[in-house]
Amino acid sequence: MNVSKIIKTLTIAGSDSSGGAGIQADLKTFEEYGTYGFSALTTIVTMDPDNGWHHNVYPVDAALVAEQLKTVFAGGPVDAMKTGMLGSVDIVRVAEQAIKDNKQTNVVIDPVMVCKGEDEVLNPESAEAIRDLLLPLATVITPNLFEAGVLSGLGKLASIEDMKEAARRIHELGAQNVVVKGGKALDGEQAIDVFFDGTDFTVLESAKIEPAHNHGAGCTFAAAIAGGLANGLSVREAVAKAKDFVSAAIRNGYPFNEYVGPVFHGGYRLEQNKA
Repeated sequence: MNVSKIIKTLTIAGSDSSGGAGIQADLKTFEEYGTYGFSALTTIVTMDPDNGWHHNVYPVDAALVAEQLKTVFAGGPVDAMKTGMLGSVDIVRVAEQAIKDNKQTNVVIDPVMVCKGEDEVLNPESAEAIRDLLLPLATVITPNLFEAGVLSGLGKLASIEDMKEAARRIHELGAQNVVVKGGKALDGEQAIDVFFDGTDFTVLESAKIEPAHNHGAGCTFAAAIAGGLANGLSVREAVAKAKDFVSAAIRNGYPFNEYVGPVFHGGYRLEQNKA
């Protein structure tokens, strides 16, 4: 392989030992997109099977995150990057500074505010920092319904029109493109996401999948968008392919235990090979 042809991607995110989400999901997705993945670990998440699979989140010291990013960018800018769980305001600031200092383009922000299965913001101050510091740097931001409600100030979103209004408000805060992920949360037979580029709305639909082994779907979706952008796709093309990629990952997921069913990141490739 010609080294000059290598496409580089970066994830700044937390660790999920189950392998479905977090930095593990991102690196596997980057590999599926044919890119070389770099990482900066921000948090370690554990899930307690003796306590209803409750999540515990342990942030890494922000100075250590900065050292990891210094290592990554010593090789020059990457072709695309994403952020996931950041864990503290200081880590959000470190990510912001790295993006600015390296004039990084193709930035995908997954504004992780809550672990799947939980329903409270992990760190309200971090959510505000993501909104104020990272959102204006985003080529694409990918909030789920809960996160979009927080970022937009609208609260609970219950319809496509709610999602569109949230996307409009989030765009006004500085993000170039917004994808509000409805997934299986809305009523009906379709998993619906809304894409907004500042001018036009695109409603992305796919059939809901049951059983929904979707642990890690949000992380994987953002990483897939970054992989698409790194490969030269337009934002709209990258988002559309990412939805197909995640749908295949859910279809090929499996029940890890009674609480968690992770996506399988090789699902899209396997289905393409069978076609």
